Amino acid sequence: MSPANSLNIDELIEAAKTVNVEPGFVQRLIPLLDLTNLNENATPDDITQLCRDGNTLLGKVAAVCIYPQFIKPAKEVLHGGPIKIATVANFPAGSADINATVATINQAIEDGAQEIDVVMPYAAYLAGDQTVISSFTRTCKETCGKNILLKVILETGALPSFELIKMASIAVLDAGADFIKTSTGKISVGATLAATAAMLLAIKEANGQAGFKAAGGIRTAQQAASYLFLIEQILGNQYLTADKTRIGASSLLKELLAPPKIA
Repeated sequence: MSPANSLNIDELIEAAKTVNVEPGFVQRLIPLLDLTNLNENATPDDITQLCRDGNTLLGKVAAVCIYPQFIKPAKEVLHGGPIKIATVANFPAGSADINATVATINQAIEDGAQEIDVVMPYAAYLAGDQTVISSFTRTCKETCGKNILLKVILETGALPSFELIKMASIAVLDAGADFIKTSTGKISVGATLAATAAMLLAIKEANGQAGFKAAGGIRTAQQAASYLFLIEQILGNQYLTADKTRIGASSLLKELLAPPKIA
């Protein structure tokens, strides 16, 4: 029996909080990172440096996640290599209409984006429109097509319960999302272990195939290890690859690569 079946979710979450960071963890984690700069005052030089930072001595990150206006500069630096270019749409409020979102996605793909992180219209969902996130996701995936990865951001910090997070996850998965993602990092509550557990259970129940991205406030190796532990326990060790698991990282990479502190 797997740990996810033998322990209840509350116990798994408590166990995740105390998981050890084992030797070799950094090398395992770096290929799962979406190295992120979504600062409103970012410059092209900042994005150039971000792309360079993603090519570390311990491995390359999975992707850089940037605003759409920086796709072309990033493409010049990355030269079509293994580090993917991800961008955002309907970000961060999730309030743009679908036509504006489709236009953003189309332009991003034309400019060279390979992955789209789109915020679902969570305010409309919370206001009682139970179909909006499904139709929104379906249209976004149709726009992306088969070759562009669609990650749907739930903004779980705005969703008030475990069950609502799980229900929203299943809805966007059924509508074609390739990944579900916790947060924009732009509201006070980012990723949490409880929200992650709800999303992972939704993946397990919906199809067992979609990917998961934790983002929003993950700043230390210990925090990242807790998320990977939950993923492994609920979905299995085979999920810990870049095509199934991502961790959003703005400051995390620097912490991972910093020299050990001397007591």
